This record gives sequence, C-alpha cells and structure tokens, in this order.
Amino acid sequence: MPAAAGKDISLTGLDSVSTELLEQAGSRSIWLLFGEMGSGKTTLVKSIGKQLGVSETMSSPTFSLVNEYPASGGRRIYHVDLYRLKTEREVVEIGLEEYFNSGQLCLVEWPDRLGRLTPSEHFKVKITPADDLHRKIEFQQT
Repeated sequence: MPAAAGKDISLTGLDSVSTELLEQAGSRSIWLLFGEMGSGKTTLVKSIGKQLGVSETMSSPTFSLVNEYPASGGRRIYHVDLYRLKTEREVVEIGLEEYFNSGQLCLVEWPDRLGRLTPSEHFKVKITPADDLHRKIEFQQT
C-alpha cells in the first residue's frame, strides 16, 4: 500500500486538485471521502463531477443517500452520503454493494459508517480545513 500523499490547496485551486486526484486514483472506482462536517467533501465531489463532464447541478445526497449523475463517455457517478445511517444493516438495505460492483465512480461521504462493509480496494481522500479558504487534502490507494 503506497504511503499517503497530500496537498495544501485553496478552494480556488480545487479543479486542478480534482484532476490530480482522478489521476492518482488510477483504476480505483470507490473513493472514501473523510472529513468533518463542512470540510468540503461535497464541494470536492462537485469539482470531480465537473472534471468528468457532469452538466447537472450536483448536490449533497444527505436525505436521498445516493445521487446518480451521468458523466461524459457514458459513465456514471454515484455520490453517496452515509451520514444519517447508524448500522451496517442500513448500508446493506440501500444496496450500496450494487453501486460498488457497478464499476462506476462511487464517491462516499462518511465512509466510517461502512464498518466491515468497507471495500478492500478503494481510494481514500481526507479533507482537513486549514482556514475558511484553504484545505489540506491527503490521499491514498488501498
């Protein structure tokens, strides 16, 4: 497993970081996005969607749990927010394994809710606020 790499970025430089993350993730289609409430996870997802040609307005799936977006080249992006889930059983009930097995990009916020259901191969991204306009982003393939 490669060591984690990181970057300090301003929110205005998010698109270039999204492009770099897409390159660093390689073939990993499951991304686990860690960060406290308000750290910028959904903002990062929107930037990734933009890089992949999503033309729809992307929003947090806090209440729907999963939002699906068409991307360029016939690809799909699944944006998952597990914040409201409390048990692994709830994760199973929303059919998350089907999304994971689709081969499409799955961007998962609050992945700590996955517990034992965490896929062994994933791309981990941790976002830590430095101040109102800057974030530290660390990433690692597993």
